[in-house]
Amino acid sequence: MEYAYQTFSSPVGLLHIYADHSGLKHISFDEALSIKTLPPNSLTRSAHLELEGYFLGEIKEFKVPLNPDGSDFQKDVWSFLQGIPYGKTTSYQTIAQLIGGKEKVRAVASANSKNPIPIIIPCHRVIGKDGELTGYSGGLQRKEALLALESGELQGRLF
Repeated sequence: MEYAYQTFSSPVGLLHIYADHSGLKHISFDEALSIKTLPPNSLTRSAHLELEGYFLGEIKEFKVPLNPDGSDFQKDVWSFLQGIPYGKTTSYQTIAQLIGGKEKVRAVASANSKNPIPIIIPCHRVIGKDGELTGYSGGLQRKEALLALESGELQGRLF
């Protein structure tokens, strides 16, 4: 599979943006995926512009179409994540209770960790039930920075 590819030097590091003709497929931190890529397309450019606006505090909701690969359960979790409001957080346990029962906490955490489109699918807004920051594919420092940006603690400053 080949995807359109574009990079974005963001305040939280280099982002690698991938899209097919239907929507975004993947965003990775720091390292590019080992796949054959095509030049940027309208979707990678839209994602880049929306991410710029997000980091400037101008965009709170992303509009770029998404097309992530995953199981039906993973997609349900990722869809739920998109409903977490900007600047708010929730716990893995709360998500599990709302989409399948509290016994699904580990499955929710696993789906969250496999989110292929971080930031736009805001898995950084999911925290432990005790309020502690827990794992993030981009590292806890990035998660903390994204939450600080959204809470207004950074007042529009870059990291």
